[in-house]
Amino acid sequence: MKIFNAGQIKKWDEATMAGENIVQTTLMQRAGDACARWIKKKFDQSVEFYIVCGKGGNGGDGIVIARNLLHAGYQVKIILSNPPAEFRKATLDHWNYLSREFPKTAENAIVAFDKTDLLIPLKTPKPLVIIDALLGTGYNPGKSNEVINRLIKFLSNADKPTIAIDLPSGLTPDHLPPGEDDNLNIIQAAYTLSFQAYKRSFLHPESAKYTGKVHLLDIGLSASFTQQESSNIYAIDIKAAAQFYQPRSKHSFGHKGNFGTVVLVGGSYGKIGAISLSARAALRAGVGKVFIQAPKCGYEILQINAPEAMFEPAGDSYVSDIDPIRKATYGIGPGMDTHPESVSALKAFLKTRKDALVLDADALNIIATDPEAILALIPASSILTPHPGEFQRLFGNSKDSLEQVELAKRKAQQWHLVIVLKGHRTAICTPDGNIHYNLSGNAGMATAGSGDVLTGIITALMAQGYPPTQAAILGVHLHGLAGDYYIKKGAAESLIAQDLIDCLPKAFLKLRDKRHILFPA
Repeated sequence: MKIFNAGQIKKWDEATMAGENIVQTTLMQRAGDACARWIKKKFDQSVEFYIVCGKGGNGGDGIVIARNLLHAGYQVKIILSNPPAEFRKATLDHWNYLSREFPKTAENAIVAFDKTDLLIPLKTPKPLVIIDALLGTGYNPGKSNEVINRLIKFLSNADKPTIAIDLPSGLTPDHLPPGEDDNLNIIQAAYTLSFQAYKRSFLHPESAKYTGKVHLLDIGLSASFTQQESSNIYAIDIKAAAQFYQPRSKHSFGHKGNFGTVVLVGGSYGKIGAISLSARAALRAGVGKVFIQAPKCGYEILQINAPEAMFEPAGDSYVSDIDPIRKATYGIGPGMDTHPESVSALKAFLKTRKDALVLDADALNIIATDPEAILALIPASSILTPHPGEFQRLFGNSKDSLEQVELAKRKAQQWHLVIVLKGHRTAICTPDGNIHYNLSGNAGMATAGSGDVLTGIITALMAQGYPPTQAAILGVHLHGLAGDYYIKKGAAESLIAQDLIDCLPKAFLKLRDKRHILFPA
């Protein structure tokens, strides 16, 4: 799924109207109808709605929603930021329709522009829901006025569930709020009903905390525009991930040697569990053989916890030597520590390594001790999987998470690497300059060992022949799907890394089902 910026979204609307020979009033009706359908499914007539409308297209969507709800017998009160005489054409059209169909509702609308002290009565015998149709994708924070700011402030303090239309008022699609301590005027929504595709800002924590749960509504925007318009930013859903998945046929005559060999290097005294998790995840992800190169102190633990994997001693308490195995894919770093012996071992190995590999955790911390020199040793197309703190140690500070992703994109291009910047919406930055935000996963996955599991999955996919970019995208999505399966049966707080491994079989089945793969009897 491509992600478009505000300018492209406007062009998308225009292309749809031109392609179907319709006017904005018609497209606005479509958008409002889609929102109203969702709202009517979610809430019955015991709920009363306050719909706050701006003078632009977002306000027009709100007016269409109001008409829909009134026709369905809901109680609706409308609050306008400006008098209707200031409405733009399509919004004015829909206001005129509402005025003719429901004159009493139109007459009783509160015009905030006329209020010196805005005190909207929010006490009602019915449950109350606010619909925020104040500002849309064209909002420019530098041009907000006193009335808009007052309305946003009032609604933010109303302590009522709010549904934002397209995006919460005060947010923009392409930029993040300037900071948490700036007394920001942004609506806090319980739900955001957005159209056709995600806004980029929704995929970053600084903005996502305002959107609530995002629901994408299809309003029939031009498919040909989507195909032809370029974007280097994508959202990876189950449909996109399934395109990469190459299932193993149950009638395959292959043997374990046909499905790749993984070598996982890591562990140290007290941190053997990390490399054990990676090994078990790699095995669950379909690789034929797994070797673990770890310190001798982990021998018994690893043979018990991962009996299907083969153990090779790589030191006493720390990794001090990495043994090259031909035709194997390496994943290095989980639990490895940054002991001088391990630093020397990693540098020596990278000097001789020519094939792409996966580097995580302490391997990244070792690279951060001398980034320019060690990054130059890493084979092209290798995958780095830092969390934000590790990324900062590698590449420096960023003012916010969006700037950090942009920096990751530039570093992926500079060093010809795939950088998996981990988070709730993990961003996979590739050497071609593309950014892929993953949509699977949940907050329960913020737990120790989760990244070690991901390392095992991605390394296993590479060993099976997936190109590095595909291995990263598919691996991250599988990892998130496993987490999503867990919280169907257990609380997010109780999720641990081993649960992700246990749920991988269901994640693979989900991909198989999405591709409608049927085996012959």
